[in-house]
Amino acid sequence: MGIVGGGLAGGMVPSISLLAGRDFVSKRPLVKKFRSVAVEALLKEIASFLPDKELAWLFENCFPNTLDTTVDFSMKNGEPDTFVITGDINAMWLRDSSAQVWPYLSLVNQDPDLKLLLKGVINRQAKCILIDPYANAFNKGKSGFGWKTDLTEMKPELHERKWEIDSLCYPVRLAYGYWKSTGDGTVLQGNWKKAALLILQTFSEQQRKSGKGPYHFQRRTETPTDTVPLSGYGNPTRKVGLIHSMFRPSDDACLYPFLVPANLFAVQSLIQLSEIADEIWLDKELKMRFLSLAKEVQDAIEQHAIVIHPDFGKVYAYEVDGFGNYLLMDDANVPSLLSLPYLGAVDHQNEVYQNTRKMVLSSSNPYFFEGTKAKGIGGPHVGLEMIWPLSLIIQGLTTSNDLELNYCIASLKATHAGTGFMHESFHMNAPERYTRSWFAWANTLFGELIYRVYKENPTMLQKQF
Repeated sequence: MGIVGGGLAGGMVPSISLLAGRDFVSKRPLVKKFRSVAVEALLKEIASFLPDKELAWLFENCFPNTLDTTVDFSMKNGEPDTFVITGDINAMWLRDSSAQVWPYLSLVNQDPDLKLLLKGVINRQAKCILIDPYANAFNKGKSGFGWKTDLTEMKPELHERKWEIDSLCYPVRLAYGYWKSTGDGTVLQGNWKKAALLILQTFSEQQRKSGKGPYHFQRRTETPTDTVPLSGYGNPTRKVGLIHSMFRPSDDACLYPFLVPANLFAVQSLIQLSEIADEIWLDKELKMRFLSLAKEVQDAIEQHAIVIHPDFGKVYAYEVDGFGNYLLMDDANVPSLLSLPYLGAVDHQNEVYQNTRKMVLSSSNPYFFEGTKAKGIGGPHVGLEMIWPLSLIIQGLTTSNDLELNYCIASLKATHAGTGFMHESFHMNAPERYTRSWFAWANTLFGELIYRVYKENPTMLQKQF
């Protein structure tokens, strides 16, 4: 693909780090939450391979950050249980916890303790879904910590109850990936199977073919993206088979309730569930129920979510309502339109995806920001002119162009503001203006980018960025 909106077009070169030439002291904590022998070996292997010492330092700080700082592992009734916080928020998001441990999957067969830790995450997520499939974030126990005054059906186990389709997709992705990596299907029985059936029920409910469904949400707030209009059920839709999502993966409310990247992610999850039903549960009827819903949603996407852009041709809209209204943009949070191949939801060579990619990495995306220090995608969650490292990492993970990949890595190196870690977002002209100094998802995902390039295109890393 080309480098429209994403490579070195326009002559932009990331600024040289102020840390160049210094000794890089590890930012990892002395006391770590969890230590993996496989991860430690990989850190040494890749760091010694990288001639760019600052990049090596960033990788060593970031890749193990989830294990170092966010996991709480224990055995309960003979089964592993792992609670994973996001970083500076002491709660477990189904999305974030899945994404945070995902990059370690390829190492679990080398480290039995790491394998047990990830199995514990899968077990915990199943328990969370069974508590409430509409919640996005959970407390470790019945503490009541979080948004307990929201106008929805809160429980003391819930930190927040924003209905986001991806909250149910990410646990499927993790469990399916664990099974494929290890051959261990035992984790997909019991509570996890019950959770999978509840996922199917919830997706079907949120097609809303026979009423509004059981979920509604409102919050007393001055921030309109933190609440849902029309008594908490969202803006009107025509019921076309798509699944309603009241919130985006940014935890911001949808304008149009059919969030397209999340629906595409749901199709992928349903296909994975059908395979589990076939091979693990030996249930052909359930397999066909998963596949039937996947086909219905995919057909609706083809009919209602692909629109004609005057400059880019056929593209995926970000949100639609089934009436013909649509929103053209992308948000840095995953699932995003940019991230679809990374999630396995769309083939990288898909023409509509390629057109969409060019659109969202250009000024045609209202949340694509280009400043003096970097350019990339942000979103409304933290405001204008704020680029999210997540988007630069995903851009790097979904490109086949070495110039674009080089730009992404160099930009990430140049914008950590001397901290040695990724952040939620940074200002396009001043990286020292950033949000969230402890955001484990971005840290570990950055590590995944470097790890993947090391495995697939190692010569790319044999230079200074």
